[in-house]
Amino acid sequence: MRRRDFVKGIAGSAAAWPLCAHAQTQAMPVIGYVNAGFAQSFTGQVTAFHQGLGEAGYVEGRNVAIEYRWAEGHNERLPAMVADMVRRNVSMIAATTTPAALAAKAANTTIPVVFETGSDPVQIHLVDSLNQPGGNITGVTSLIVEIAPKRLELLHELLPAVRVMGLLINPTDPELAEPQVNRVQAAAHSFGLDVHVLNVSNDDEIDSAFAKLAELRVGGLVIAANALFTSRMEKLAALTVRYNLPSIYQYHDFAAAGGLVSYGSDPRESYHLAGVYAGRILKGDKPADLPVQRATKIELIINLKAAKALGINVPLPLSGRADEVIE
Repeated sequence: MRRRDFVKGIAGSAAAWPLCAHAQTQAMPVIGYVNAGFAQSFTGQVTAFHQGLGEAGYVEGRNVAIEYRWAEGHNERLPAMVADMVRRNVSMIAATTTPAALAAKAANTTIPVVFETGSDPVQIHLVDSLNQPGGNITGVTSLIVEIAPKRLELLHELLPAVRVMGLLINPTDPELAEPQVNRVQAAAHSFGLDVHVLNVSNDDEIDSAFAKLAELRVGGLVIAANALFTSRMEKLAALTVRYNLPSIYQYHDFAAAGGLVSYGSDPRESYHLAGVYAGRILKGDKPADLPVQRATKIELIINLKAAKALGINVPLPLSGRADEVIE
């Protein structure tokens, strides 16, 4: 080889190297992360998702990129958000919350999807079966709908003299709201209780709902699990104090923020499991071969300080069953 040709070859390789490096950077897998709630209210869940990814060897910014989309309680925005991810041809979609999962299911049949939902994924037609999801989608389900009656039962145990209860739901998430309403109403009938169901579909309606509950002389409130309510746990807890209304919600942070009781699954567990599945899919596993997982950890948290302010004596057997008592 002549020296002139050799030098030209080296120069050509040097010029091409940045392009190759750029191509490798562009080849980093991208997860489209879509959620119905507010980013600032899901930091613990996102951290748990990252931890699950990390178990599969993926770290955001190092060998995987994540594009986040938050509907902030406006579920009608989710189809466009998912469609944008499909147009970008992301490597996979992490659809956390039930409305996001349904939007991802409807939008495409090719890009892998990992969901997190509190609904029955078979009943709402996300998957064909839990053991054999089929298609391009799998994920994690948590105990939300199944234990909704238990929240009413716990409140009834704390307030045996109260005969009128309230139930707060978000009708824009019918797959999660309707089964909770049905189960809570059935439980109320068995206890001889009346339940007023109030619809809240946005942030502004939360305040008016509590004013309405006061007019109805509701003595206790069950807050149905929903991404909007999860994003507004501190506000909800403050309103229960302002209106002197004993209330129960799904997650620990509600009681920690001043609510009376929380009873339900730890969302960090289900998001962690979703992160593990996301990592496995990025490594080559197919969603159809990954059975839907179920998060099973349930926590009972009682805020004794809130109980005292409300004039409620917590029965010793109930406080003894609590996983945590806040004093």
